[in-house]
Amino acid sequence: MEERWFTLNGETFFARTWGDPSLPPLLMLHGFPEYSGAWEELALELQDQFYCVAPDQRGYGQSYCPEGVENYRTGVLASDMAALARELGAPVTVMGHDWGASVAYGLAMFFPDLVSRLIIANGVHPVPFQRAMAAGGAQSEASQYINALRRAGSEDYLARDDFGKLLQLFSAHMDLSWLSGEKLAEYKTEWGRTGRLKAMINWYRASTLVVADPGETVALAPMDVSRLQVTCPHLLTWGIEDTALLPMSREGLDAFANDLTVVEIEGADHWVLHQKAREVAEVVREWVG
Repeated sequence: MEERWFTLNGETFFARTWGDPSLPPLLMLHGFPEYSGAWEELALELQDQFYCVAPDQRGYGQSYCPEGVENYRTGVLASDMAALARELGAPVTVMGHDWGASVAYGLAMFFPDLVSRLIIANGVHPVPFQRAMAAGGAQSEASQYINALRRAGSEDYLARDDFGKLLQLFSAHMDLSWLSGEKLAEYKTEWGRTGRLKAMINWYRASTLVVADPGETVALAPMDVSRLQVTCPHLLTWGIEDTALLPMSREGLDAFANDLTVVEIEGADHWVLHQKAREVAEVVREWVG
């Protein structure tokens, strides 16, 4: 692994890289509450085929961490990674997980000339996800943690007991056995950087997504879905035991991606990149060809 620093839109961003820089770039975008090191297992599997570049996204790890919720809107986050894609020699293959998937979708939809292929691991397109969360059913119930995170001071609560509350949220109904020992210590180092946990949660506060109360529905404003299309080849890998993102959160995705491949992975949940890194890598290799 090598460390690199980038200046993106005038600000400083940190990244971890694996592989030969002469290989095709693979831009790897982490989610909450991870950081660039979350990609290590998968990058080690793919570094012979790609130059794997995993940045700490805005507000995370060692990268630019501004104050203010407005600095974490999805359009701003996507603009950061668009600048990085250009630095790497766009178009590039982009892969995202969790919140990183939202940024990856933003790149594919609004900067299509920068993205040659889109790979998502347990992440969601905003339209199917919003529809599922607004319906008041199982996904609305599973997403109540979003409303909890948005509350004032949630970062202080989650940091209690040496981040015990954050770990409890992180592992709810899912297998966290991969996060222990030295790896857990590394995560706590990243969470403990000044202002980072608040910035990480500000991604949720800045989002316009609405979570209905269970049993209730929320009427959604009409959306111009023509602007939300993924025109490049798109691979979705899915750990089928995910309890945070349910299968209904991806229903109708094919209406937004005309070249879509979905591969479900058994024995894995939301943390599929840690639990089944080799299997995910094999799926990526076969799909890329």
